[in-house]
Amino acid sequence: MEKIYGDFHTILDEGKVWKMGGFKLPDGSFWEYREPDATVIVRNGMLYVRAPLSRGHDRIQILDNAKHMYYSVEEVEAPERGELTFEFQLRCRTQGTAPGDLYDGYVSLNLLDFTTGAALDFFAGDDKYASVYAVLPFPGVAVPPSDKTRYFCVFKEDTNFKAREFNDYKIVYNRAKDEVVFYVNGEEVRREKNVPIKFNRFTIALGIMTEKDLSPEGSVSVHGQTVIAEYSPVKVTIKEQAGE
Repeated sequence: MEKIYGDFHTILDEGKVWKMGGFKLPDGSFWEYREPDATVIVRNGMLYVRAPLSRGHDRIQILDNAKHMYYSVEEVEAPERGELTFEFQLRCRTQGTAPGDLYDGYVSLNLLDFTTGAALDFFAGDDKYASVYAVLPFPGVAVPPSDKTRYFCVFKEDTNFKAREFNDYKIVYNRAKDEVVFYVNGEEVRREKNVPIKFNRFTIALGIMTEKDLSPEGSVSVHGQTVIAEYSPVKVTIKEQAGE
């Protein structure tokens, strides 16, 4: 089965295909990942977002990291057996970010499982990218207990891609094998075996982010930088296999 998650021409009709990302907080408020001065353009089926970064959170790291983000309204169920594949293109260009520092401002494609706190991501910067494999303390998400490390986020950075241009990315998840494989421009760049958590369903997230540890004084992630993000539609393929 194959499905395309795009329809970016509906991006202003929030809640139809895409919605603004964020999290409900314990006090009942909602922290929305929306940069107030972002410029959004949809052209030739692609989504373009130019965002001067301005927002931060002084106490909760996850709320500080993402600056502007869209969530898919529809979730993608992981098959019990077989492969679930996500294929897409990203392009990142920045202004005012620290040279050589991917985490000072980048474009993201995040696959988020809000039933477990687990995430699979690609982060694309000007001249470096990272694959990411994580289980995170998302606000309001009950992460299952574990006798091993409960929360983690493992980044793997590389520069072997076309800097400041579109690149092809692919993430393949096999629930039965507990395995995730990451590809860039058709080449396998990472394989994670013995994944300690079962992904159930994915929300596709398109983001503009930073990744800067909170200081004792609060957020240090914003200093006048701008991130220009471009996204293709996401092709999702499910190849189910019969059980033995």
